[in-house]
Parts: sequence; C-alpha cells; structure tokens
Amino acid sequence: MTEATYTVEGMTCGHCATSVREEVSELDGVRQVDVDVESGRVTVTSDTPLTTDAVAAAVTEAGYRLVA
Repeated sequence: MTEATYTVEGMTCGHCATSVREEVSELDGVRQVDVDVESGRVTVTSDTPLTTDAVAAAVTEAGYRLVA
C-alpha cells in the first residue's frame, strides 16, 4: 500500500469533496480517498503508486485543479 497527498484548488464544500472523492476513487488500485476541504488536501491510499497525471485527470474531471 502507498499513500500520497495532493493539494486541490477550488473546493469549498462537502459536495466538492464528494465529487473529488468519487472521481479519484475510480482510479485503478485506489483503496481510500480522504478529502479535507478546508486545507484542500486529498490523501489517496492505493495498492501501487499513482501517477500525478492520473490523479490530476480525475480531479479535473471532478471540476477542480490539482496544484503542482
């Protein structure tokens, strides 16, 4: 298992967190996604490391932006 934390820009509410959680959860191997709206942090636990591009694409699909 691996864990990585990302910063997402634009989330302001619980609905935002749910959208990001749902999209990132669809990536292969993802076991858990924790979203903290206040800090913008998204922590992903997965079977193997995920590429930043894959996470960024999922976040973009949810309507937000991954901050590098």
